[in-house]
Amino acid sequence: MAKVEGKLAKIWYDKDISLDPIKSEVIAVIGYGSQGSAQACNLRDSGLNVIVGLREGGASWSKAIKDGHRVVEVKKAVQEANIIHILVPDMVQQTLYEKEIAPWLREGQALGFSHGASIHWGWIKPPSWVDVIMLAPKSPGQRVRELYLEGFGTPALVAVHQDYSKRAWSRVLGLAKGVGCTRAGVIETTFTEEVETDWFGEQVDLCGGVDRLIRTAFEVLVENGYQPEVAYFECLHELKLIVDLIQRYGISGMYKRVSETARYGGLTRGGLVLDQQTKQKMQRILDDIRSGKFAEEWYNVYAKEGPASFNKYLSELEKHPIEQVGLKLRRMMWPQGEIS
Repeated sequence: MAKVEGKLAKIWYDKDISLDPIKSEVIAVIGYGSQGSAQACNLRDSGLNVIVGLREGGASWSKAIKDGHRVVEVKKAVQEANIIHILVPDMVQQTLYEKEIAPWLREGQALGFSHGASIHWGWIKPPSWVDVIMLAPKSPGQRVRELYLEGFGTPALVAVHQDYSKRAWSRVLGLAKGVGCTRAGVIETTFTEEVETDWFGEQVDLCGGVDRLIRTAFEVLVENGYQPEVAYFECLHELKLIVDLIQRYGISGMYKRVSETARYGGLTRGGLVLDQQTKQKMQRILDDIRSGKFAEEWYNVYAKEGPASFNKYLSELEKHPIEQVGLKLRRMMWPQGEIS
């Protein structure tokens, strides 16, 4: 059993932070996808000076203008800004940085990120005369925006990799407050810790692990003669109900809120599914992440294949029976909504 040791995490809340240190600074949000659009809108609505840097004529250009932003080409945004917040996908950051950002950097600016991969793995090597900071909201961008508009916020991780100006912490905490994250609380971390834990969670639990657990459980029921529709409800659909309970009340709180049979069965049988061998496999995945082996693999695959690097896996997944029956059932449950 894991032990909780060491110093307590440093946490900041809204009352602890002021926007004053960055009110006079121009914040250039580079990219206008899920996180870019959410963070740019939240920062603007918090009264900060925001511009959006994009490729002219790109798909996001008109959307950002429609949302009320001043939109300029990336190199112009870099020239105007004090804080350059890079929110394009990880695998295109290096090329964008080298071509459109680095040539126009000046002393004392800050480079901001919402994920530490490009810095931690050395895909981007900033000069010594800029700040390097990270604000990593722990939610998809759509939810970051929704919670802000509801008067609350998304918890986040914050880090300073390089503090040339001696104001890097006031800058990143100001960004966190502007995005609304300090309303929930922000936790100090490092670029290394953020990257390694984020990738580990995605691979063994949040995406990879839960995906395989659902598919495998579905297969077992169907192979034993149960109807696919019933298996879908039991192995996939109801998962959200349980995850919602865990998120709000913790794992033990979830068990206290399900039936007695579910409580006893889960507590006594779960360890048969995910056992010490599973934990050892998780450790191997973590070792590959920490050593840089996975980063090197992903970098090389993307360089060769681009977005097509995962299309073959998605194509196989979409042929799985759980996806076929799921599409039918989602159309039944949400006939007017997005169900793909």
